[in-house]
Amino acid sequence: MYGFNVIIEGDYACFTRTEMKVERVSYDVPTPGALEGILKSIYWKPAIKYVIDSIVIFNPIKFINIRRNEVKDKVSHTAIKSCMNGKYKDPCIYTSESRSQRAAMVLKDVKYGVSFHFELTGIKNEEETSGENKHYNIIKRRLEKGQFFRSPCLGCSEFPVKKIYIVDEFNNKDISPEIISLGDVDLGYMSYKVMFRDKGIPINNNWDNPKFSDLADTLYYRPHMINGIIDVAKYREEFKC
Repeated sequence: MYGFNVIIEGDYACFTRTEMKVERVSYDVPTPGALEGILKSIYWKPAIKYVIDSIVIFNPIKFINIRRNEVKDKVSHTAIKSCMNGKYKDPCIYTSESRSQRAAMVLKDVKYGVSFHFELTGIKNEEETSGENKHYNIIKRRLEKGQFFRSPCLGCSEFPVKKIYIVDEFNNKDISPEIISLGDVDLGYMSYKVMFRDKGIPINNNWDNPKFSDLADTLYYRPHMINGIIDVAKYREEFKC
């Protein structure tokens, strides 16, 4: 099993609670699924999957309320198909007509330590013949050089990761005394990750022109943060799927 320890820092973060329908309200801590998304922005292949083992919360948990302009509509799939078939139908979204102002309660000044490893999925396309060691070296090199193919973000694309770097081990002395003083904190029910039903395999079995399913289920867990550390691996052992 190939594992890594990374530090992730950012000015703002929003790991949206699924029970909130309109306004965005962040969880107190990142979800494992959001952290997997950050890692996939750095390196991803169908042959591997990331597994979060533990999360360290270094900075005090601070919230800030902001208001943002958001577009409430989506580009019409029907309009796009009509244009492709030569029957023009305006596919554009005009922000002056679709703009809506929404409130958000987000985290600020965040710093997390993330321990993770990757596992082989057994999914390979024709080009995928790499072994564990090759994937390990690529991930390590990209983390050391700060490389990514998509800007990693902290929950929302508006909140980019400011720093992400690899370390040998975490220094628990860097955890804020404010966090340490909280002791054992029950974080309540949280989203663990979104599980897509296609399991990463194209439903048309064509890797050259893949078509994936949008059907997915949210997996939940109830973690405790003990002295600033969430032992994700312990809770993952309780999953039945």
